[in-house]
Amino acid sequence: MTILFRYMLRELVKVFGMCLSGLMTVYLVIDFFEKIRRFIRYDVELVTLAEYFALRTPAIFFQIAPLAMLMATLLTLGVFSRNREITAMRSCGISLPRIAAPFFLFSAAVACVLFLFSAIIIPYATAQADYIKTARIEKKPGGPSVKTDRSWVQIGDRTLMNFDLVEPDGSTLHGISLYQLGEDFRLLRMTEATGAHYTAHGWALLDGTHRHLLPDGVVRVEAFESAPIPLSQTPEDFSTWLSTETEEMTLADLRTYTNRLRKDGYNVARFLTDFHGRIAFPFVSIVMAAVGIALSLRHSGVRGRGMAIGIGLALAIGFLYWTAHSVAIALGHSGALAPVMAGWLANVLFLCLGSALFLQVRH
Repeated sequence: MTILFRYMLRELVKVFGMCLSGLMTVYLVIDFFEKIRRFIRYDVELVTLAEYFALRTPAIFFQIAPLAMLMATLLTLGVFSRNREITAMRSCGISLPRIAAPFFLFSAAVACVLFLFSAIIIPYATAQADYIKTARIEKKPGGPSVKTDRSWVQIGDRTLMNFDLVEPDGSTLHGISLYQLGEDFRLLRMTEATGAHYTAHGWALLDGTHRHLLPDGVVRVEAFESAPIPLSQTPEDFSTWLSTETEEMTLADLRTYTNRLRKDGYNVARFLTDFHGRIAFPFVSIVMAAVGIALSLRHSGVRGRGMAIGIGLALAIGFLYWTAHSVAIALGHSGALAPVMAGWLANVLFLCLGSALFLQVRH
């Protein structure tokens, strides 16, 4: 590693740290004042609030880091250009790939950290933050949560229910299993149903069987086409839970869950899209570095930009990327795009943009 390489890398890391801390501070302040208006009516200790926002930090870092990478690239190269350091490098015969090498190396390191966050850290932190918000701040009874590859709900004191899948509107559940326990927590009845649907009279199980476990060891089986179920959750509760369901799964759990649903014959486009999207998003830091390098040097390889212009340009590109990524994910959820294409489309488009701009740089 040459002295020049270490110098450029050190300057990039410093600027990235400042950009990241600034963006995260702004994000946390806005998030705090947005949520504190709802939390203020609850008797919440400051320690609980601090714990909640600390657990929100990994997800915020995951969203902000690529934008910070783009902003740091633009600002660092802008400072180099303004100080005529790019001119000096080019005069000494240093090629553009060598100038870009520290930026790509650091962005690759950021991508690895983001992938680790996406695969393991964020699901755990999101689940814990959701628990603190629901149980310790709002003091509501816990709703369904993903602890294994099936979703569990407690009904009353001694009845447990799990299900395979919930429709996007939350009004229909698939693959229902109910376990009713006695006072001594002995299993009294098992119920299996193909699904449950929300009606004007409440939730109803569809096409299933009751299995009564009698004290003498005999099992009495009763089939039914429709049966009521005392489920307190509304479709809105399940729809809200659905929006964060995959975020609370590790990538390994999400892959296992998706494979099982596919074997059972369910439509898994939404889960596959989320899986590929969570793999693809960390690599946007490399894409943003490529776009930032090309934008900074594309005219003559020596012209710098003002700080305000660099920040504004980074925010505009970040907004365009997030819009493209969100639209692609939505199309993947609906089945209009293949899950792999939906997850990687925004990365491919902006990488093509960066490559096209880089070709315009005078080598």
